Amino acid sequence: MSAETLLAPSLTQRFEAEFAGSRRLFDKAHTLFPNGVTHDLRHLEPFPIYVDRALGAHKWDVDGHELIDYWSGHGSLLLGHSHPEVVAAVQRQVARATHPGACHELEIEWGEWVRKLVPSAEKMRFVSSGTEATLMALRLARIFTNRPRVLKLAGHFHGWHDFVIPGADAPFDGAPVPGIPAEVQSETVIVPPNDIAAVERALASDPLIGCVILEPTGGHFGSVPIGGDFLGALRELTSSLGRLLIFDEVITGFRVHPGGAQGHYGITPDLTTLAKVLAGGLPGGCLAGRADVMAALEFRANKPKMKHPGTFNANPLSAAAGAATLRLVATGEPSRHANRIAQLLRQRLNALFAERRWDWAAYGEFSGFKLLPDYRGARPTSDAFVPYDGDYRQLEAPKARGLVHAFRRGMAIHGVDLPGLGGMTAAAHSEADVERTVTAVAGTIEAVRNER
Repeated sequence: MSAETLLAPSLTQRFEAEFAGSRRLFDKAHTLFPNGVTHDLRHLEPFPIYVDRALGAHKWDVDGHELIDYWSGHGSLLLGHSHPEVVAAVQRQVARATHPGACHELEIEWGEWVRKLVPSAEKMRFVSSGTEATLMALRLARIFTNRPRVLKLAGHFHGWHDFVIPGADAPFDGAPVPGIPAEVQSETVIVPPNDIAAVERALASDPLIGCVILEPTGGHFGSVPIGGDFLGALRELTSSLGRLLIFDEVITGFRVHPGGAQGHYGITPDLTTLAKVLAGGLPGGCLAGRADVMAALEFRANKPKMKHPGTFNANPLSAAAGAATLRLVATGEPSRHANRIAQLLRQRLNALFAERRWDWAAYGEFSGFKLLPDYRGARPTSDAFVPYDGDYRQLEAPKARGLVHAFRRGMAIHGVDLPGLGGMTAAAHSEADVERTVTAVAGTIEAVRNER
């Protein structure tokens, strides 16, 4: 009998009974979308939850359940759902114009907030997503350095385009990625995270590598945490070898600190990709960085020009939401609160696991938390704890699919919505939410253990 068969029945039956409205909608969606969903992460067996409305740190599904939300808009909602100042800003703008097909004042205000907060932002260009931002970063890096290849770290996610999706997930063995030609994939060089010697060897031996891109707190928002020492060594190394350093701050930008990870660590990259919090929960991205690198977007006589259209670049609704959000982010309080709440949640969960003597562990940094089932390593002694001494092969090892789906179903039954074994906090989460979440985790693990 499979693990999924052992785990699923009781939780599945209860889930199907309590979320019947979601099942009805999923039956319709399944006729329209592959797997019935519009984002891989929203896939849940036997069907995902359909949300009707959201406010603060909570959301309500079509069956009327109130759920504590740790998706945080896939990381984009640092302020929480439907913050009144963001709502008001978008409402004002939607009545004026949704797409004037022209330059507008709000894009300047939005850009000024980015430059004020992000240390590397000398010049910038808005796009519609984080994937577009990293695509632009690599193309500009090739123009500036005249080197075609990119070096990335195993387990780091930079969107789903051809040059960055290799090595984003286990097993990191260089296996072909479906849909990507081998000659394209060969232009992406992958080395282990937190290994500055491996980076140095790759850069020294391959003159075709023009840039290094990474998530500055570790792949998938800290699944394998990266510290300031590694970032500092990487900054020094890339500068000495004449390669561009790109911080992918699509998640960390404004969430870790008002100035992103670069503001927190005091380390300035050459280019920075941004999205998520940048646009206050609406679609939007940005590439910011050195003016001389960004200059390849300009119309210059006898110099290469990167073509950059984009129907929704700096859309005024996204600009309105983004400017309103960054105005609040600039106070520092949203990131401070979200970081504190996540730290409290990690501590309370590890206390629960120790008390029950369960083989689970919680870890993470800033406003993120990760859960490790079947954990066999040293127990946490502080919030700086990183399981398995940071071994990325263990931390990034695929989790049992049946367990992950059963855990998510159980948490939903207990009033908590997670995107997987972990999530992100927002400035709207409270200590009461933490206590309810710990209770939900306890109840869910009990249910899963009883069915194993």
